Amino acid sequence: MEFDAASGRYDPYKNFKFRVKWDNRYVAGVSKVSALKRTTEVVKHRSGGDASTSHKSAGRTEFEPITLERGVTHDPEFDQWANRVWNYGGGFGLEVSLADYKRDIIIELYNEAGQLAVAYNVYNCWVAEYQALSDLDANANAVAIQHLKLENEGWLRDVGVAQPQSPSFTVPNG
Repeated sequence: MEFDAASGRYDPYKNFKFRVKWDNRYVAGVSKVSALKRTTEVVKHRSGGDASTSHKSAGRTEFEPITLERGVTHDPEFDQWANRVWNYGGGFGLEVSLADYKRDIIIELYNEAGQLAVAYNVYNCWVAEYQALSDLDANANAVAIQHLKLENEGWLRDVGVAQPQSPSFTVPNG
């Protein structure tokens, strides 16, 4: 592993210290976030007089959905957001809240010392799939899980998040 002089780190960040934020508050209990992935289509073309060679250029870019998982709690955030896309009993013309069914989220990654190291802003997310309760099994020893599948219109790394200074702990003489 090479030493990163800018950060003073030998090791990359771990994937287990993170938080998710929307509407300027952290979402309780999120235990898993799927990968941020985008794919750009390849457009092939060639000149009419060049029979043997194709040229390639970038086409449309698609951003894959992001899945958030957490244990079932009394916190209604997942339910409330999912209900903005489909309102049971809302009646004709009230099925979807067009005013606020989309929201931006922030995914933050922390170093081992608990310092914010990397953040991504994810834009115009909306709930495409909602699992309110996982399978229940009286013979299992597991946590009941909720999940949201969020469609989105893209994400960018927050370049305003500065590299944290690694803390140093001193041992008292004694």
